[in-house]
Amino acid sequence: MCMGIGCGAVGVTGARIIDSPRERIIAIITNSFMPCNGRLPAIIALIAMFFTDSSVLGSAILTFFIAFSVLMTFLVSKILSKTVLKGVPASFTLELPPYRMPKIGKILLRSVFDRTLKILFRAVIVAVPAGAAIWLCSNLTIGGETLLKILSDFLEPFGRVFGLDGTVLSGFILSLPANEIALPIMAMGYSGGTLSELGTAAETAALFSANGFTAKTALCTIIFFLFHWPCATTVITVWKETKSAKWTALSVLVPLLTGLSLCLLVNIVSKLLF
Repeated sequence: MCMGIGCGAVGVTGARIIDSPRERIIAIITNSFMPCNGRLPAIIALIAMFFTDSSVLGSAILTFFIAFSVLMTFLVSKILSKTVLKGVPASFTLELPPYRMPKIGKILLRSVFDRTLKILFRAVIVAVPAGAAIWLCSNLTIGGETLLKILSDFLEPFGRVFGLDGTVLSGFILSLPANEIALPIMAMGYSGGTLSELGTAAETAALFSANGFTAKTALCTIIFFLFHWPCATTVITVWKETKSAKWTALSVLVPLLTGLSLCLLVNIVSKLLF
């Protein structure tokens, strides 16, 4: 769980230490419930733009969302253990191995080749075609409208049901290679321009607000950042670790359905109250 905060793919490979196959699969499926380094900056930016510019209050709100992610991880893990992954809970035994002096060079070498380079290679495999797809969506036009605008308009009714909009959903779909680019793609969709770095928090908030992005939309977007499909690199890593299309599909569907359900709940409650 803690390793998943750094990187979802690393969190999946870190589940190797779990002896019980059943509990290892549960940990892999719920791994993306923890906000990785790709999601945290976007969540922090949305908190600063639409909720508070106070660092203290902003930190408290961020802590709340992370704690909520932990609680949802426990809840969904419990549900999985009672449904598709029924079984006898494994006992926990901690056995200390014989102590040996670590070999720093060997540790660094194995870490670089066995973990870092392999995951980076998987990221490159996904990033190159995805980058081309994003460029085509923002540059190719049909009837005077870009493919991104057409996609956003198509998803608009569906997004409104969950307190989002078509541009937000387009940003999430096109950021499958890397969660870091979700917010810039949303800004690109709202501005009708090209993919670029975001401006100041005030400028970005003004751009989003001018396109109907409200505090409720920001809340639902943050929730969906916390609970939606893992990035493509993590999905590939899940397949490499489990060799199962079933568990790989569940690692995508479980967080997605959780995020959509929570967004729908927030949207319904906000309409009833306001």
